[in-house]
Amino acid sequence: MRTPDEPVQLDAMDRQILAELQANGRISNQDLAQRVHLSPSACLRRVKALEDAGVIDTYVALLNPRALGRQGTSFTIINLESTQPQRLQAFEHAAQATPEILDCFYVAGTNDYLVRFMYRDAADLERFHAEVLPRLPGVVRSNSMLVLRTVKKTTALPL
Repeated sequence: MRTPDEPVQLDAMDRQILAELQANGRISNQDLAQRVHLSPSACLRRVKALEDAGVIDTYVALLNPRALGRQGTSFTIINLESTQPQRLQAFEHAAQATPEILDCFYVAGTNDYLVRFMYRDAADLERFHAEVLPRLPGVVRSNSMLVLRTVKKTTALPL
């Protein structure tokens, strides 16, 4: 039996199915089966097996941030006053409960966390720094990098 940390073994057909689903998560099973040259029932069984194995985690709609008024992206490095487990846990719970924080990563090196925030304008960015970041427990220093241009962005994992 596979342990939770052990990678799932994928064959060429699994990879082809996953590539199609990463490109278009709304594709019908009929169309997916045609593209990968399987019968619809065999294709559905494979997709279900990939879901059950945890390879397919969820299905989502990716929104266009600009269409929703989010003009900029900020990556903020955060340093905490202490990295004691209870301090990390308090920060992580607060970050998870903060809707403005889109991603939060615990990182190695001289910094503790990296968070991503998308802002409407300079006032929204200032609000994030003046009101949101100071409320997070244990934050002693933050340093934001503003994205000037996105060169590459993908949600697709290499298979």
